[in-house]
Parts: sequence; C-alpha cells; structure tokens
Amino acid sequence: MCLSRWAVIVASVFAAFYLEAHPAPQQQEVQPEPITIQRTGGPPTIPAVARDQVICFALYTVQNGVLKLSAQLYPLQPGEERSVDLQIEEDNGWRTLASAPVDETGWQAVFRIEDWDHSRTVRYRVVHAGGAVYEGTIRRDPVEKDEIVVAAFTGNSNTDRGMRDDIVRNLKAQDPDLLFFSGDQSYDHAHHTAAWLLFGRQFGEIIKDRPTITIPDDHDVGQGNLWGEGGKAAELPGASDGGYLMSPEYVNMVQKAQTAHLPDPYDPTPIERGITVYYTSLTVGGIDFAIVEDRKWKTGPAGLIPPHGPRPDHITTEFDPKAIDVPEARLLGDRQLKFLREWGQRWETAEMKAVLSQTIFAGGAHIHGSSDSRLVADLDSNGWPQSGRDRALREIRRFFGFHIAGDQHLATVIHHGINSWEDSIYSFGVPSIVNYYGRWWWPLEEPLNRDPSSPLPFTGRYHDGLGNKITMLAYANPTKENHNGAGYGLVRFRKSTREIVIECWPRHVDVTAPGARQYPGWPITIRQEDNYGRTPAGHLPELVVEGAGDPVVQVIDEYLNEIVYTLRIKGNRWSPPVFRNGEYTVRVWDDQAMQVFHDVKPGEPGQTLRVRLR
Repeated sequence: MCLSRWAVIVASVFAAFYLEAHPAPQQQEVQPEPITIQRTGGPPTIPAVARDQVICFALYTVQNGVLKLSAQLYPLQPGEERSVDLQIEEDNGWRTLASAPVDETGWQAVFRIEDWDHSRTVRYRVVHAGGAVYEGTIRRDPVEKDEIVVAAFTGNSNTDRGMRDDIVRNLKAQDPDLLFFSGDQSYDHAHHTAAWLLFGRQFGEIIKDRPTITIPDDHDVGQGNLWGEGGKAAELPGASDGGYLMSPEYVNMVQKAQTAHLPDPYDPTPIERGITVYYTSLTVGGIDFAIVEDRKWKTGPAGLIPPHGPRPDHITTEFDPKAIDVPEARLLGDRQLKFLREWGQRWETAEMKAVLSQTIFAGGAHIHGSSDSRLVADLDSNGWPQSGRDRALREIRRFFGFHIAGDQHLATVIHHGINSWEDSIYSFGVPSIVNYYGRWWWPLEEPLNRDPSSPLPFTGRYHDGLGNKITMLAYANPTKENHNGAGYGLVRFRKSTREIVIECWPRHVDVTAPGARQYPGWPITIRQEDNYGRTPAGHLPELVVEGAGDPVVQVIDEYLNEIVYTLRIKGNRWSPPVFRNGEYTVRVWDDQAMQVFHDVKPGEPGQTLRVRLR
C-alpha cells in the first residue's frame, strides 16, 4: 500500500485510534514507543592476558570428511612463537595432527584436516608454545538423531559489551546440534579484531563443543548497510552507491576471521579487487544447509533509481514499486543462483534442505528506530530488487528449502509469495541478541486471511512496501519489558515427520524454569513440503518405489526444459504435484540406482507408476 508523505504522518499519528476502533480478536498490540538503550562509549579494547591464555576461542565444521578449524588468538608479542598445534585425544594421550601459522593481520590460525572420521566424538586442543592450551569437542555427525536442532542469532550490538551468560546457559540446556550467527557479530566497524575477541569470550563456551557457522554482515565489514556490487569501492559515505567502504585487505581479514572454518567455498574465485568469497554448504545430521552471501553481489540503489526520501535506501514518499525494479539491479548474483540450482539437486547425504543467509527476502518492518520513523520501503532489505528476490525464492523452493536469517532486528516468520500468496518458501528472521535499534511490524492496512488462532493482531496476507506478497505468521515487536525484542531463534528439523518447528526465545527467559514461554505466536510448525506452496494444477501418477525407501524424486518440465523441484521423499509412495498440464520427466534414485520416466502426464487419482531401484 503506497502512502503519500502526509498520509504516512497522519496514519502514524492515528494508528492507535484505528486499533482502538478495530481491536484484534485476542490481543491488542502495544502502541510503539521509543526505547532508549545507552550506547557503550569508546572503541572496544583488547585486554592484556597472561601469556598462557593467548588462545581466545576456536570454531570448526566438518564436511565430506574434511575438518576445518580456526583458532583465534590475542595479539602475540615480539619473540613469541607464530604457530599453534592442533592435537586430538587418544587412548594413550594427546597426538599432534598438524601445525598452522598464525596470521598476524587478524591473529588466526586455520587447520584443514582431511580423512576425518566423523562417526566419532573427539576431544581436541589447540596448543601454543608459550603454554596456552584451548580445549573443546568435535562432535560426531548426529545422523542417528531424528531431530536436528539449530540455534540462530543476529545483531550482537556493542551497546552491551557484557557477557552473554543468560544465552549460554539456555543453550547448554537446549543443546543444539549447530549454531548459526547470521551477521553483525561485531558492531565496531574499524575495530573488528577487538570486537571479535569479545564475541569469542561471550560465546566461546558453547562454540568450542559444536559446529558453528558465522558469516559477516554489514557492520562486521565496517559499514551500516551493504550492497557489495561485486566488490567495487563505495564512494558515498553510506555506501548506497554499492561496494565496500573499507579496504579489500580489511574486508578479507574480517571474512577470514569469521568464515575460514567453513567448508571450502563452492567457487573460491575472488570478486573485484581480490575480495574473497565463502558461499558453501554444510550437512549436519542429514540436514543440508546452503550458506549464502546475500549482499556480496547486490546492487546499490544510489544513482540507479530516483530517491524517494532523505536517504537513497529509505523510501518515505509515494512511489510505484514496479518503477524501481530495474533490470540492472542484482541480488544474489549469477554465481550464487547457479550454486543454489546445482546444490539443490544433490541429496547424497541430505534428508531436508535449508538456506542460511544474512537477511530475509522481504521488507519485514514498517517502523524503524522510533515510533515516528515509518518507512514505506527499505531498500536494504532483500525485498529489493523484486525480480532478484523472486529469482532467489524460485531457486530455494526448487528444493523445498526453509530459510533462516537475521539482520532485521525484528523476529518474524513469513510465508513468501511470488505470483500468488504463499506459493513459495517460509523464512525465519531471528531477533537480535542485543537490540538497540527497534523495528516494528505495524501495518496500517487490514490483513487478508488473518489467522484467528494467533495471539498477534497483525498476522495475515500483506504486500510489503515494495509490493511483494508476504503472509505474516508471527513477529516480536519491541517493548521495554522484552529487552526491545531481543533474543534468539531455535529451529527443530524432524526427519521422521518432515516437520520444521520454529521457536523464538526472549532474551530474559530462563528456558529451564517451569512455564518458560516463547514470544507470543511461537512455536510454529510447518511441513517440509509447505516450502513449495504453489497450488497444484494436478498430480502425476503415484510413485510406488520397490527396493528402496526415502528415495530422491526430481520432476522436470519437458516443455520448459527446467527442473520443477528435487526432493527426498519419506517412505516409498508419493504423488508428485505439478503446476501446469504438460509432460514431465521423472527421475527417482537412491545411492545405488536411478530410474527415469519420460512423457509422464498428470493422471487420474489411483494411477500409479512403479519404480524399481534394484
């Protein structure tokens, strides 16, 4: 819904009166109000540590038999050894696997160990010649577990430089299989190493004993917003012309610190000016995660579209959303779209798939910072460019992917639509760890299809400010009582039922306490197949698979010569949905055999297609 500047002001002033006249069935939202959080003064500092404490923390992942581990050190003094050893515990003591040099640009040492046996849990330690020893556990791949749990975070703001004991205590109780930090682990721009060391002190106690994904976002690489535009240098102060404000050396140092422990990049070719890339994938317990760099190729709006507000990225006046969806604008970029297309067809060790990235593919907030800061649209969100957003969603739904991201400060669960409502994937935008800059989901228009069972009044079908179709299932608007909407997310992937349970935990809640409650509106449970939400035009004959259970099914539109989707089904019977009348190629395979059927058409109920994989 596009509003003039006068209409925006009037609507903001009278929003409370509207809600009073139109109360929600179960609960009325608290009127938004400014929430002040005192900023911490001065840049972060690197504390002096005893020389036998120079190893701060370690991060690791294991993929395809390769262990990647990154050890973060405090700055070493002249004359101190510039290498560390990685050791593992065996029956007869500790055995050294490898030594790695310490990179003085960011004080990291990176290990890459091949032929790693991921079927067993191993104690490890990183050792420095000066006496420092850092110990942790490399967990076995939990393939036998039915439920794989991911804890997800964003926004570790420098308004609070204290420890995160409450979150760490909760996570030890919830014991996730994977940690995902989606960005803004550091808010100190030109002081990443000091802020990163603080992050390690805050979360090292849980990071050391489980696989962890950390990816940098805009604040990590030294700017308030990021449109990477393939690596070019930004010239405007806010970088809205696209590119990076900091030097390539600084950006690469940040990326090495946060991503060197991730599996090898899908395509390691650097972008412009030698800036490195890290997009890749990681499988944990049969759940396969694509790790995507949302903003590395995204186009900056300044100079590309006319301004519609005081900032190139903030639209505050009436505008035509179609007019700013210009063909020159990019989002994920061709390389990452190719990665998603190819990775989405690979299911060797995967039962379900998900995408992890920096932010969601929608404008998920109406009010930014304070109650009188209403935006019509925000071009920093991945709702723009709309065509790039749609291309990304089409690729993700081809493998029924669920999306987890952060950045927005505001927790949301959204069912995205491309051509029609709910025809694409679900996304979970997790809340900030520390939320100094509140954002509110506060639409002025009445929703379509509001969920009467939700305690939240603003659920249902909406257009975001860029005209994208979104269905809001839950949101956690900030209040003084909920620490400005701070917290973290937990996602449970249940392999036996193909369910995904979405949890959102407030910062101040002790999850071990009797009656501990999540944010209103959570938890939410969806099915894996809900991530391809299109209404079928028909179904192909039911596949009856002999000789294998849970095979992979791929459906290809023969007229378009295009993959419709690829999915590992549960069981040995399934009726593939299709979305237009036509002829299709159907491929069915497991790890030993494949059978291919051509010219398959939608059939009448009761028709079957027998598949023999042995």
